[in-house]
Amino acid sequence: MSRRSTGGWSRLLGWDRHPAHQHHDQWWEETRRRLLPAYVEDTIESAIPPEEVTKIAVRLRYLIEECIPCDMEEDVVTRSHSTVITRKVVKAAKEAGGEDYMDCVRWFKHQANVELWDATMHLVRATACEVIAKSIIESEENTEYLMHSILLKRYSILIDNEPTLPSNVIEKAVDLHALRVIGSSGYQKCISYLWKGWLIQDENDPARFVDYKDRDNTSFISHLDPDRMRAPMYQNAAQVLFSILYLVLYTIAINTINRNGDLDAVEIVLYIFTCGFIFDEVAKVWKAGYYILGFWDAFNGVLYSLLIVSLVMRFIAFSKAPSDDPNIKGQREQFNELSYNFLAVSAPMFWVRLLLYLDSFRFFGAMLVVLKVMMKESVIFFALLIVIIIGFLQAFIGLDIAEDLVLSDVTFIVQAMANAVMQSPDFEGFEQFGHPFGIILYYCFTFIVMVVLLNILIALYNSAYEDIYDNADDEYLALFAHKTMQFVRAPDENVFIPPLNLIEVFFLALPLEWWMNKRTYERLNDIVMAILYSPLLLIAAYFETRTAYEILGNRRRGDEDDDTVEEWEQLQVNGNGIDFEQDGWKKTVEQVKPNVEDELAVVEVRQLRSEVAELKQLLEALVKSGGTSGPGTSAKDSLAKGASEQGASAQGSSAQDSSTQDASAQGSSAGEASYAEMAAK
Repeated sequence: MSRRSTGGWSRLLGWDRHPAHQHHDQWWEETRRRLLPAYVEDTIESAIPPEEVTKIAVRLRYLIEECIPCDMEEDVVTRSHSTVITRKVVKAAKEAGGEDYMDCVRWFKHQANVELWDATMHLVRATACEVIAKSIIESEENTEYLMHSILLKRYSILIDNEPTLPSNVIEKAVDLHALRVIGSSGYQKCISYLWKGWLIQDENDPARFVDYKDRDNTSFISHLDPDRMRAPMYQNAAQVLFSILYLVLYTIAINTINRNGDLDAVEIVLYIFTCGFIFDEVAKVWKAGYYILGFWDAFNGVLYSLLIVSLVMRFIAFSKAPSDDPNIKGQREQFNELSYNFLAVSAPMFWVRLLLYLDSFRFFGAMLVVLKVMMKESVIFFALLIVIIIGFLQAFIGLDIAEDLVLSDVTFIVQAMANAVMQSPDFEGFEQFGHPFGIILYYCFTFIVMVVLLNILIALYNSAYEDIYDNADDEYLALFAHKTMQFVRAPDENVFIPPLNLIEVFFLALPLEWWMNKRTYERLNDIVMAILYSPLLLIAAYFETRTAYEILGNRRRGDEDDDTVEEWEQLQVNGNGIDFEQDGWKKTVEQVKPNVEDELAVVEVRQLRSEVAELKQLLEALVKSGGTSGPGTSAKDSLAKGASEQGASAQGSSAQDSSTQDASAQGSSAGEASYAEMAAK
C-alpha cells in the first residue's frame, strides 16, 4: 500500500498533550516515530552529529543559567531592549551554535515540573530561550539560509546515549507551543511557504525540503500536476469541500424521509462518506496507537457511531415485513422511524464538526483556541462536580432504602439532581422524602452546585478568556502552524483525502500494488488523482498562474516573492517615489526621533559623565601648567568658575525632563562641591 495520506492525517497528530507536561520525553519521541512512515524513520539523519548538537544545547543551557541565576519577573526578559537578554547574549548564543534552543526550552519546562520549588525560575529561563531564538530568527536577513538551514534542517540530540528522531525548529516550536518563536516573522514566512506549497518535500528524501521550481512559471499546463495536492492549502480546501458536501448530503437525507424504509441514492452516498471517515479514524489508531486520540477524535467517533446505529436500524427494518394496515405501525415502520431518530439526533454534531475544518480562517481559529482553553479549565469543575454528585447520590439512595426498604425512587433522585445542576431545582419533591433529612440534603446540594461550583466555573472561564485574549494572535498563529505541520509532517506520495481513501484502498492498493511495477503503479495513481481532483486542480492552476505573474513582478522590483504592494508603496512602484534624503525630510526626522533603546534618565547620566570627564581633563591640564590660568587669576578661582559653569550646564540639560530634573541637579551640585574642594586643595 502506498504511504499514508497526508490529508488523511489532518487530525492525526493531536498535540493536545503538551510535551512539557509529560514526566518522560520518551513517550513523545516514540509517538512521533509511529507517526512517520517506516522508511522515513530509517533514512532521516541529523544534519549535525547528535553528539555535537547535544554539546551545543548544553552550552546554551549553561549560558541561560548564568544569565538568569535567580528568580526574576518574566517582563525583565521579554521586554524590548532587555537588560538581561542583551545583544551580547544573543551574539554569544550564535557563537555557540544557537539553532538548538528548542531542546533547552523542553529541558527547562521539564525541570519546572520536576522541581516545583524553582518552577518560576526555570519557566523564565525557558522564556529566555524563546526570546533568544526569536531574536536569532528575526535578525537573519538571508531568507534562503533562514528557511533551509535554520528552520527546516533536522537535528538530533542524545538521550541515554541514543539519538532522538531528528526534528527541525518548525516542528519543535509546534510541539512545545513556543508562541514567541511561532510569532516571529521569519517563522511565519516559512509556514506561509509550506502552506502554499512553495516549499515541498524532496521525493527522494522526504526529510529534506526543496523549493517548488514552477512557482514562477506562468504556463497554465505546468500547474496541472496532481502532486500539487500535497500542498497543505489544497488539502485543506479539499477537506472543507468534502465536509460541506457531507453536510449537504445529511441535510437532504434528513429532510427526505422514506416511509417505506428504502435507501435512496443520497443516503447511500452519505453512508459511503461515513465509511470513508471511519476507515480513516481506524487506520489512524492502527498506525499510531491510542496516544494520538484527542477531543475531535472522540467527537467524530460519537457522530459516526450514531450514523452506524442508524444504518443498522435501517437494515433491521428491511428484514421486517411492512404493516398491512396503514394506521398501525409494524416492526418495519418502527425500526425505520428509530433509524431516522438516530439520524436526526446527530444534526448538531454535523454542524459543529464543520468547525474542525474552518480553523484555517482567523475568526474560527481564534474562537476554537478560546474554547479549547475553556474546556481545559472546566476539567477542575467537572472533577469536583462528579465527586459531589456521587456523595449526595449515595445519601439520597440511603434515605430511599431506609424509608421503604426498597430502592424505588432512583429515577426521581437522578432527575432532581440533574435539574439542580441545570439551575432548575425541584424542592417540592423532597419535602416528604426522608423528612426532614431529604430536603436538608437537597438544599445543601443545590447551594454547593448553583452557588459555589458554578461561580468557580465562571471564574475559571473568565480567567481562561483573559489569559488567551492577550495572546489571541499568537495563539491563532500557533494553531495555523500546527495545522500546516499536520499536512507536512507525515510525507506521502499519493494524497487521497477521505472518502477518496476508499478508492485508494479497494481499487488501487489491494488489487494492484502487490504485483504491479512500482513505476507503473505510481503513474496509475497520478492518473486517478488527476481525474478525481480535476475540478480543484483547474482552480488551483488558475490561481497559481496569477501568482506566478505577481512573483515575477516582485522579483523585477527586487522584492520577496510573497511581497504585496501596499497603498503607501504605489508611488515608489510607479516611479514617482519621494527621496526623503534629497528634500531634507530625513534630516528633520533624525533630529526629532526619540531614543527608544535607552531610558531618558540613563541618557542624562551619560551626558553628565561625559561632562565630568571633560572637567577632569581641564583640571589635569591646569595642574600641569603650574597652577595658573592667567595674569592675576589664581588656580582656585579658575577651577571654581569652571565648576560653576559645568554645574550650570548639567542643570540646564537635565531640565528637559521633569522626572530626572531633581536627580541631575543633585548630581551637578555634588560635582560642583567636589571641584571646589579639589581647587581649594
